[in-house]
Amino acid sequence: MSEWYWTSQAGYPLLATLQWLPLAGALLLSMIRSAPLAVTVGRLVAAGELLLAIDLYARIDVSTQVLQFAERLRPLAYHAAVDGISVLFILLAALLGLLLSCYGMARQQITPVRLLAVLLVIESSLMTMLTTMNLLWFAGASAVQLALVGYLLWRWASASEERLALSRFLQYQLFGWLLFVAGSVVLVWSHVDVVGGRWSFDLFDLLATPQLDKYQSAAFYLLFYGLAIRTPLFPLHGWLPNSAGYGLIAVGPVLLLGVKVGIYGMARFLLPLTAEAVVVWQPYVVAFAMVGVFYAAVLAFRQANLRRLMAFAVVSHTSLIVIGLFTLHAAGLQGALLLAVNFGLAVTVMLMMIGYVYRRAGTTNLDRLGGLFDRVPFIAIAFLIGGLALLGMPGTPGFDAVHLVLEASIETFGALPTIATALGNVAAAGFLLWAFQRAFLAPRPKDLPARRIARTGAMEYFVGGATLLVLLIAGFYPEPWLQLTDSAAQALAAHFQHE
Repeated sequence: MSEWYWTSQAGYPLLATLQWLPLAGALLLSMIRSAPLAVTVGRLVAAGELLLAIDLYARIDVSTQVLQFAERLRPLAYHAAVDGISVLFILLAALLGLLLSCYGMARQQITPVRLLAVLLVIESSLMTMLTTMNLLWFAGASAVQLALVGYLLWRWASASEERLALSRFLQYQLFGWLLFVAGSVVLVWSHVDVVGGRWSFDLFDLLATPQLDKYQSAAFYLLFYGLAIRTPLFPLHGWLPNSAGYGLIAVGPVLLLGVKVGIYGMARFLLPLTAEAVVVWQPYVVAFAMVGVFYAAVLAFRQANLRRLMAFAVVSHTSLIVIGLFTLHAAGLQGALLLAVNFGLAVTVMLMMIGYVYRRAGTTNLDRLGGLFDRVPFIAIAFLIGGLALLGMPGTPGFDAVHLVLEASIETFGALPTIATALGNVAAAGFLLWAFQRAFLAPRPKDLPARRIARTGAMEYFVGGATLLVLLIAGFYPEPWLQLTDSAAQALAAHFQHE
């Protein structure tokens, strides 16, 4: 067997191409001196990445539970493969990469060309995380992504509050990353202690060897908390309100929250590798998640800033995803992963619309907004549809996903906790509709004359319209996504015993 090989399923190293194309695009951008040409090239590279993701979706066999498109480069411990869950997140990451490349980015502190290059490198790191079968490769790609998002926050910082947001972001994310790496080391150590031999961080090697209970609980604790900070899950969400309130309007939050790599990491590594510990700690995780649904909803009602309100909406709805994931039931797992993707699309369109509002009003404080619907009805409607998608309303992909989560929750935890969780989702509907009314329908403040509110531009129509189109198509025609994730969710649930 050669040192470098890939399966013939695609005829070329498709997964490696997904990872390397954005890097090649970023390198090309660094050589182009013309800003308009560089922006065009960057967007074309992002569009090419989306086409590769669609090609991957078209080629995958959804009927099998086996990971596909395997690629290896043994000297570097490179091992990539995908299943339906991976492909779902890859499609989302590629779509968001294209949307962000089209989202207007001109600011004084950083040029659009440089930002596009950084975005492409971040997209490459996301593709690595979503395809790798190696814990250290996942951690390394995560470090690259977090460092570059931190760089963007630093380049944008112009006031003490923004620097505080950057400091809080780095403190939390560095701590979470170190926890994940420590958990990976403990997990590998436990396997070597049982079977001897060389250290391997490969998922397949770890699954093929026995586990020690005394090490598994420690590994679960470290891996879970490391990923929960990324997600973010209550009470490990402290970095998000500041980052959302004072950092980038849309770009940074979308990169961190649009593709839920924390949820993906739990499904890919945490659940199968620490299955026995997951069963032990399941009630405690779900209890914290249920508290988080209500805690974040209450705090959202108390926010005077639209961006901070969105941050707590994220925490509230993330808790519902975690509840579905920890039902350890095929339907709940499938619903949670579909909900994470729906959540990514909904949050993306809402954050981008908030960014467009900020460009016109110069603020996102709710007491200084109002009367925007008359001038920018499309932005208002896009924000509203994104909010309804976040809540899992009919006609959005979240509807079927929430149904699967609640169905599995009733079977696993009983009716009372499930009803309580559903009521938390109702509370979330209240604060999002309240925010929509305050920002778009309330009377316009006197210091915000209508002439200052520019009409919606062509690129804004494209960015918002493309996101809404994907949301609505996936909502009214969910069968392909259910088929894509069904076998993979059943394979993940097979690690746990259900009576």
